[in-house]
Amino acid sequence: MVMNRKTATTIFLSVCVLISMHAQSLKQQGINVEDVVPEGWSHNEVTGDLNKDGIADLVVKSTPNFKENMHTNDDGTVYNYNQPILAIYLGNTDGTLTLWRQYDQVLSADDNEDCFHEVTLEITERGVLRITTSLAYTMGSWAAYTDRYYYRYQDGDFYLIGKENEELMRNTGKVTTVSENYLTWKRQLKTEDISEETVPKEKWSRLQKKPLEKLGARVMGE
Repeated sequence: MVMNRKTATTIFLSVCVLISMHAQSLKQQGINVEDVVPEGWSHNEVTGDLNKDGIADLVVKSTPNFKENMHTNDDGTVYNYNQPILAIYLGNTDGTLTLWRQYDQVLSADDNEDCFHEVTLEITERGVLRITTSLAYTMGSWAAYTDRYYYRYQDGDFYLIGKENEELMRNTGKVTTVSENYLTWKRQLKTEDISEETVPKEKWSRLQKKPLEKLGARVMGE
């Protein structure tokens, strides 16, 4: 059975996302990522100036290691089904970092026995936070998904100013990319075949204007 995007995402979230009953919290203040993340929690992070004050800020994705949400297979492979945390720390003039906000429900679990899932963080030269989620199933679907979310700090919060959804069919090489810009309110649909040297086809359309969405309003990758 071949799963479509909606079905695959629903199954992934149902199977993978086991929310811990513990209080998931990072330190309110510190000097670096090792200082704010509890010992034993995995993490990846990025630094850059998000609020344009000339001081480096920190965005960190950290996953707890609560034992009840860890699973060991017969072959010894350990899977961590704890809910990852996304946190934003703003830099201070004295070199410390202060937690601006912690998001407990915006990222799917890291590990799954039936798929590959990855989250990467970037801060552009213009201070835009780019969060990329990648998802590919090892069975049931040829599709591999890459979603990119672009957030900018303005008016006291982080707002979604752009989004890109890419679907790659690994059996055919067909790639479909939908890019939406919430500053120009334009939408681009691009299709191409990476197995052949063909020119990508593009189709543009207008989006209906609406209030910008704040970071935390959605689960990444849905």
